[in-house]
Amino acid sequence: MSYSRRHCLGLFVSAPALLLSVGRAKAATSPPVYRENGIAIDGTDAVAYFTQRAPLAGTPSITLDWNGATWRFADTENRTTFAANPTAYSPQYGGYCAYAVSKNYTAPTVPEAWRIVDGKLYLNFSLRVRKIWERDIPSRIAAADRNWPGVLG
Repeated sequence: MSYSRRHCLGLFVSAPALLLSVGRAKAATSPPVYRENGIAIDGTDAVAYFTQRAPLAGTPSITLDWNGATWRFADTENRTTFAANPTAYSPQYGGYCAYAVSKNYTAPTVPEAWRIVDGKLYLNFSLRVRKIWERDIPSRIAAADRNWPGVLG
C-alpha cells in the first residue's frame, strides 16, 4: 500500500490532536495515584526527595499501602515519616505529570523529572517536559490545581 504526500501530511498534522484525545480519554479512567503494577511513582521513595534532595529507589520489602497504591521506601524511617503525614510527602496530582495536569490530561512520570516548590513535590513526564513546565511554574500550578482532581474523570 502506498500513501500520497497529502495522506502523510494529514497524518502528521492530526497526530497532536490524536495524542491529546488519547490523553484525555486516558484521564477518564485514571486512578487517583499514578502507579504501575500497583506501585506508586515507579517505586521511588517519596520522602527521599525531601530528605536526600534526590530520587531514591524504594526497597520492595519496605512498603506502605496508601490511597490505592503501594509506596516503597529506602528505609523504615522514611516509611514511618510518610505514614505520619502522607499528604506532606506524596507528589502533587497523585504523581501524574504536573505539566499534563495543567493542560487537563494525565501522563506518567519519571523519578528524575522532579521539583519541590513551596514544600510540595511535583513530578513530570520527562526532563524535557519539566523544562517546559519550569518556564512558568506559578501559572502551571494554578492551572493544574483548577484541573485536579477533575482531570481523573
